[in-house]
Amino acid sequence: MISILIPCYNFDALPLVKKLEKEALILGIPYEIICVDDGSFSPLNEKNQQINALTNCQFIESKKTVGSIANRKLLSNKAQYNWLIFIDVDTIPKNEKYLENYIAYINKSEAVFGGFYYNKESYNKETSLRYNFGKKREQVSSKTRNKKPYKYIISSNYMINKHIINKIEIPIELSGYGLDYIFGAELKRNKIQVSHIDNEVIHYGLDNNKRFLEKTRAALDNLKDMKNNSYIKKHDISILRAYNLLNAFLLTNMFYAFVNTIIHKLEANLISKNPSLFAFDIYRLAYLCKQ
Repeated sequence: MISILIPCYNFDALPLVKKLEKEALILGIPYEIICVDDGSFSPLNEKNQQINALTNCQFIESKKTVGSIANRKLLSNKAQYNWLIFIDVDTIPKNEKYLENYIAYINKSEAVFGGFYYNKESYNKETSLRYNFGKKREQVSSKTRNKKPYKYIISSNYMINKHIINKIEIPIELSGYGLDYIFGAELKRNKIQVSHIDNEVIHYGLDNNKRFLEKTRAALDNLKDMKNNSYIKKHDISILRAYNLLNAFLLTNMFYAFVNTIIHKLEANLISKNPSLFAFDIYRLAYLCKQ
């Protein structure tokens, strides 16, 4: 019935796998859980080997790091069932009916996204930007997400039919951050039926502010490359639409030059206890405009 697929890198996957195995056994459904570590050679993998002793579960250590897309492709190829649930290793289902909620949508939609949730316990001064961004931009109700289904694409928690994964054309050589941009664009280009439900996972292990800014810049570099190489055509990416509007009026250089005069103030705000998401949007747009 379902293959539960967990991409992993240098992380203790055992608690998540045990939780998913417990629910699957209670439901009494045909299932498998596959976790693949992407060549981290982490000491944690010794503990992760315990996954192989669980019912219908396996842990695989890749001999080299191949990147997010290739690792997910490997997971998909190893799956024996037609319905795949992808869940990131640094998350945990919010409720006890996580699998049951997804199973209810089998054959009702081609791709189903469950959403994200952020606990207050995850907030501190060092993670304030990642927490605020997640809480206000990613923790969105299914009612809101379904109004623009291709805008709220987060590959950390979703169910999809296997033939859709094979249909989506994401260059396997792409790596790094921001790949959900192209995933959402590909779903839209292929007119895949996307549904959103309230079946959240709690996101743990938040990046500190400086690290999140580094990842943001890397994601924007990828986004610009994907756009320039025509990987992204039809899309609902707000930051890219704002960039395209500035570019249409030949204002990208002017906008970047202006923001660059206050860039240190922006960065100081973004690593503070109470970062402004408006300042974050300006920062991201200016970085995208940078030549």
